[in-house]
Amino acid sequence: MNILFLGIIAIAAYIIQTCLGLKQIKNFSMVYARLRKRGKVAIGRRPGKLTSGTILMFSVNQMGLIDEAEMMQGITILARFKPKKKFVGLNIRELNEQHPVFEKENRLTRQAALNAKKIYLEVEKGNYQDTKPVSPVMNVGLHLSMLKQSIQTKFSKGSV
Repeated sequence: MNILFLGIIAIAAYIIQTCLGLKQIKNFSMVYARLRKRGKVAIGRRPGKLTSGTILMFSVNQMGLIDEAEMMQGITILARFKPKKKFVGLNIRELNEQHPVFEKENRLTRQAALNAKKIYLEVEKGNYQDTKPVSPVMNVGLHLSMLKQSIQTKFSKGSV
């Protein structure tokens, strides 16, 4: 009976987490779409494994000025985007570690803002390539897939 009860609790927790995760993704999509209507969007991220993660989005006009800034920071799926008015009016190219706007900001916000600047400048130059970190489980799956493909290639060449 206890195992059944624990199973029901685990399934309920999974369903709640999935629903709240989808709500967070919807929030991200809505904020991104709103910023995208204004112009280019620079997205900076500072992922957190065991600590708070941060996503910072800047709406950047043609002159490189930040028209609007939104930030999501937190360790749970309850985190939502909030306006960051401190960044509005700044030139994204001029952001650096010593910029006065960072005086009262935490380390995660600084890292996310500098990441947004870096990616924005790389995209502007045409040099940006997204490198997604691969989890160990996905890495094993990738290796198995490549191994399967190489075996199939060897057998197909041998039968010709």
